Amino acid sequence: MNHVSHIVRRFNRFELKYLVTLPQVARLKSALAAYLVPDEHSHEAGRYNLASLYYDSPDLRCYWEKVDGLKFRRKLRIRCYETGAPLTDDTAVFVEIKQRVDRVTQKRRAVLRYADARRLCDDREIPAHAEAERAIIAEAHAFLRQYDLRPTSIVRYTRQALIGVHYDIGLRVTFDTSVTAQADDLRLHAPPAGRLMLDGNWAVMEIKVNERLPYWLTELIAAHNLQVMRISKYCRSIEATRDVAKSMGELAWVSSTSKT
Repeated sequence: MNHVSHIVRRFNRFELKYLVTLPQVARLKSALAAYLVPDEHSHEAGRYNLASLYYDSPDLRCYWEKVDGLKFRRKLRIRCYETGAPLTDDTAVFVEIKQRVDRVTQKRRAVLRYADARRLCDDREIPAHAEAERAIIAEAHAFLRQYDLRPTSIVRYTRQALIGVHYDIGLRVTFDTSVTAQADDLRLHAPPAGRLMLDGNWAVMEIKVNERLPYWLTELIAAHNLQVMRISKYCRSIEATRDVAKSMGELAWVSSTSKT
């Protein structure tokens, strides 16, 4: 497994999400270029691919907590950053607990070998791990056992990320496209077989900030008439692949009955 001692394992931040068209993305990126720089992990085209395997209870507890707007809620996933190389037992992945407390998003994550992440999440076994991972692995293990969490969906997408510098350290703006949901063969190492969730002319824009939005970004949001939306890729993946009530109806999202 690659050296990952520099990885940040805990986040506390505010998140704002928007649905924007691709022409809007181009205009926003042009404006943001005066303040932000590409994420250092992006490849030459300024993008990278993400895959997240979400776990939920048999009665979809995590899904319904989001739909019902509970002020305290959690979900668990295994996340990998796709490089084009095969995902092997030794590939470094993240086991993440994403938690919402009122308006604050908290994320805790452990870096594990892919084989060890499966051992923890699927077999309920505590794998060998570094001391830095102990508390997060213990929490994930208890969460998995308490609610009988099991693989539920895989969400994949392409992300372009911009980050703040100087006075805007901690600010992050991302644009996600080609968002797909997969409900069968729930193995991250299996060939992708998801269905498109988001119309190809749209993107999900996310703003993540530690404390408050800088004034220039508030003005930019107003100038482009952006409206905050309740967007959850995990919830959308459930709605796209299962017979559950649709909680949010923005037209950019591909209907569960649409052909892709």
